[in-house]
Amino acid sequence: MADHALTVPNDSLSLAEPTLSIGQEFPDVETCRRTLKDIAIALHFDLRIVKSDRSRFIAKCSKEGCPWRVHVAKCPGVPTFSIRTLHGEHTCEGVQNLHHQQASVGWVARSVEARIRDNPQYKPKEILQDIRDQHGVAVSYMQAWRGKERSMAALHGTYEEGYRLLPAYCEQIRKTNPGSIASVFATGQKIVSIGSLFLIVHQYMGVDAEDALFPLAIAIVDVESDENWMWFMSELRKLLGVNTDNMPRLTILSERQRGIVEAVETHFPSAFHCFCLRYVSENFRDTFKNTKLVNIFWNAVYALTTVEFEAKISEMVEISQDVIPWFQQFPPQLWAIAYFEGVRYGHFTLGVTELLYNWALECHELPVVQMMEYIRHQLTSWFNDRREMGMRWTSILVPSTERQIMEAIADARCYQVLRANEIEFEIVSTERTNIVDIRSRVCSCRRWQLYGLPCAHAAAALLSCGQNVHLFAEPCFTVASYRETYSQMINAIPDKSRWKEPGEGAEGGVAKLDITIRPPKTRRPPGRPKKKVLRVENFKRPKRIVQCGRCHLLGHSQKKCTMPI
Repeated sequence: MADHALTVPNDSLSLAEPTLSIGQEFPDVETCRRTLKDIAIALHFDLRIVKSDRSRFIAKCSKEGCPWRVHVAKCPGVPTFSIRTLHGEHTCEGVQNLHHQQASVGWVARSVEARIRDNPQYKPKEILQDIRDQHGVAVSYMQAWRGKERSMAALHGTYEEGYRLLPAYCEQIRKTNPGSIASVFATGQKIVSIGSLFLIVHQYMGVDAEDALFPLAIAIVDVESDENWMWFMSELRKLLGVNTDNMPRLTILSERQRGIVEAVETHFPSAFHCFCLRYVSENFRDTFKNTKLVNIFWNAVYALTTVEFEAKISEMVEISQDVIPWFQQFPPQLWAIAYFEGVRYGHFTLGVTELLYNWALECHELPVVQMMEYIRHQLTSWFNDRREMGMRWTSILVPSTERQIMEAIADARCYQVLRANEIEFEIVSTERTNIVDIRSRVCSCRRWQLYGLPCAHAAAALLSCGQNVHLFAEPCFTVASYRETYSQMINAIPDKSRWKEPGEGAEGGVAKLDITIRPPKTRRPPGRPKKKVLRVENFKRPKRIVQCGRCHLLGHSQKKCTMPI
């Protein structure tokens, strides 16, 4: 017996550097097993276990005649094991192919744990390729897939555990963020395919003064259905604390699927429910595939009066009669500025599609509680960044609105102003004459009332009587309002080890949780797992196309835009 030390180079897939030497101790026999497995894979030899029980562990090289052998025994009086004898030299040629008996699912899970911690989207095909490149070992797709599943469970808990923790998680949200609403609703069995979480995120987003999304409510449901939309809108109405008598005149943008339309009509009957213009414009573009038609369409969208709108429609009909049935499918009253009765303050589409796409890519493979925590971390970052940004502003209005007001003031200088009385003005230009009422905050061009900001005609009238144009913007565009919007902190949630789970006894007089959410018991089907197509509010990744963010015409970017707005 010789006293040998064996050292194997560390690899980049997070396995610790394995070493063996006489007297080396292990906290338990399982750690000993894992270390020997790592060494066998690193040196490309097969390991055969001779004896393994509560007091000893003996292993040797599987090749007949090779002297490599190790004997590990339990230390007296303590739970640790130590190497008693070690023959560390090999005389065999080792494993001559890429397949290795020690490359089990558990070994794969340990190998990729660090990388999965940083990147939950680490794909099985990437895992098997990296293991082959860095260890010289070939594992099957199923081994890689199951190894990732086991590693994900070790890092984040199982999907079953995630459901069990939901009531406790909601309680923590309510406790750490007073005033927040967090609830779990279960009606029968949840639809969960063990090993792959397939959930749909419903979000109700508002828009802040800087045209950024502001989340009001988030729900995770098992399937997108009319029933779930009805439930979601019901909960949203409770969240907003409204009743039939004081129902606000909300403006809601969506793709107007049947379930959403019915839910809005039921719970927000006085709301103006219009199409998200992104959805409408993509449908128009994909239907006609004509750049000239698309450009005229955008001119029609932003036409402020019905006369201007109908003129653009006539131009489109001259190019293609097929636009007539299309407009019957998408009535202009539900998206065009000239006809829409609600107030959108210049917002016609919400960028929630790309946002949800990115969030879904990052967190859809996590258990449900980790998914919600990921979203909460994103929102916390939003609030912190915007709170700090708002505190740095010194103007009356937020920067984007400030720029629009300054543009209106610059354009106002070319107008002739005729004052009719204290509140009414006639604004004369080479194109047309507009009437402005500064008390009602109305201009006959309709831009002031539609966008909530003084147009160039209104700016001319206000400047002529010595008024500060900035003070006539809607209050929601002020820096003070923006700061108030993000004034509240989103507080951290304690580690789950401190949560009180369902069925646990009450502490300090607090009633125990009596809700248990369980996924159904399903049997994993044989063969390679089928990957479901991820759907988040029916989003689809937008096609790459050059489109101006200012005038929305195709063929140029915002920086090169010369169109007057």
